[in-house]
Amino acid sequence: MIKTKDMILASLFAAITFIMGFVKIPLPFSPVPITRQTFAVMLAGGLLNPTLAFLSLFIFDLLGAIGIPVFSGLTGGLNVLVGPTGGYILSWPFAAFLISLTLKNKKANFINIFISYLLFAIIFVYILGVTQLSFVTGIPFKKAILAGALPFIPGDLIKAFIASYLTLKLKPVIKSNEKRQG
Repeated sequence: MIKTKDMILASLFAAITFIMGFVKIPLPFSPVPITRQTFAVMLAGGLLNPTLAFLSLFIFDLLGAIGIPVFSGLTGGLNVLVGPTGGYILSWPFAAFLISLTLKNKKANFINIFISYLLFAIIFVYILGVTQLSFVTGIPFKKAILAGALPFIPGDLIKAFIASYLTLKLKPVIKSNEKRQG
């Protein structure tokens, strides 16, 4: 059974993901914009248990699917999820879950966290996102990689670096609050 505080945490990370989509930088050569939303995916996976990590991004996707404008650029609707950027968005609950699951039994250090973010919030998200981008737009997979992954690598590595540091600092705070609230 999910406790009230867990519902609040999941909702909070859904809201953080929404807020991170406020800054949307379109690229002239790609239908995929630059946003800070994968940063929120990293933090959800790094700070929440696997169920809550998944739930937080699933809530986000569900809100957007029913038309609430939570996606980048204040868009929403199923058309976004089946469009060129949908693969990225739909991958986020699974990426957060996999990050959390991977980190659950590992020693909390910068390298383990960074590698988990690299594998799941970057590579896993790119694989699903680029695949849908190629399928929906009809461009060859190699061109989809050039438009939907390569330009984002430097920024995503910076996000992973910062998110790893924040996860190390915030995780003990969240755990101590959980122990106090029992």
